[in-house]
Amino acid sequence: MRMKSILFVDDEPNVLDGLRRMLFPMQGEWEMAFASGGAQALELLENRHFDVIVTDMRMPGMDGSRLLAEVKKRHPDTLRFVLSGQSDSETIYRSVGEAHQFLSKPCKPALLKECVDRAFALRELLSDDSLKAVVAQIGALPPVPRVYAKLCEVLRSPESSIADVGRIIETDLAMTAKILQLANSAFFGLRRQVASATQAASLLGLNTIKALVLTTGLFAPLEGAKLPRGFSIDSLWRHSMIVGAYVQAICRCESASKEMTNDAYTAGLLHDTGELVLASACVEDYASIYDHAMAESIPLAAAEKKWLGCTHGEVGAYLLGIWGLPHPIVEAVAFHHRPMDAIGNAFSPLAATHVADALAFARRKELFNCPASKVDLAYLERLGRADRLPEWERACAEIDARGDE
Repeated sequence: MRMKSILFVDDEPNVLDGLRRMLFPMQGEWEMAFASGGAQALELLENRHFDVIVTDMRMPGMDGSRLLAEVKKRHPDTLRFVLSGQSDSETIYRSVGEAHQFLSKPCKPALLKECVDRAFALRELLSDDSLKAVVAQIGALPPVPRVYAKLCEVLRSPESSIADVGRIIETDLAMTAKILQLANSAFFGLRRQVASATQAASLLGLNTIKALVLTTGLFAPLEGAKLPRGFSIDSLWRHSMIVGAYVQAICRCESASKEMTNDAYTAGLLHDTGELVLASACVEDYASIYDHAMAESIPLAAAEKKWLGCTHGEVGAYLLGIWGLPHPIVEAVAFHHRPMDAIGNAFSPLAATHVADALAFARRKELFNCPASKVDLAYLERLGRADRLPEWERACAEIDARGDE
């Protein structure tokens, strides 16, 4: 197995010496290099490939944000981590579109190893190196314009509350994904993984979200963005909201815990993140994939697998995974079209998301141009839950009936 190559960047020699000593036990697994600033780091990157760059934020000459922006442009397949003792808000806000993960000094070797190992494990989801590079370049995804406009309106109102803000964010998959990336970073000092947008908003606070949305423009829709023929952000948004509602209904049927229900709801909302990634970053290719799916009357995921060697599930999971979202969410996104490939025989966010997605396809055909994926009954048999499907279908039908009233 090839060793992982990691570049550490910090302008303080004693910090680099400390990293060398701390990470000495990793020499059998990592090839490590150390740079004393941004210019030296870029020079090293020109001469050899690094899988990961881990940089301090506040450095003279070229700070961490500028360095990561250059790495993103020149070496898009390199994973970008921030390891910093600085918590200056402006510096953090400028880097949120450039970094994949944020860690705080002092950082225990075990935590750094866990983050790096997890990111590498996710790389196996995508076999195409160029596709990995495309996904790794993404700093944020385009939200639904009207949801973004509503969020800006609420944030500018003096009467707005964090609860109002959270409720709006959780209705958009792009903004939910990004705010969960931030909430699950060590920069904000939260000691547990966060699975819901409303909880993330509450923990980050109104001022932080105002700065991210109104000052940095991080969530702003792409002006004049070109999207593939047949692709609609609005249809994707409506489908994601339906799946999220179905997932909650299925979890209620199974008396799932609050934690599992939160994970499952967020997975339901984010399950098609990969479609948004491919539609915004690979416009022409994805248009051809859509055309092929319709011409051959096959599910979109099947056409993606034929053209790309993977589906939007793996693409979305790779992005959410390198952003540091909780594992149950990443797993559900990765395998929602092929749940039999996942490990485990218990009811989980994956099970709820897979069934909810298939039922949403079957019940809301007007949202789609391609044939639907179906519930994998063999998977439900493996879980010992096949007999629960009729009750889940009734619970989802009740949601449709309430929505149509």
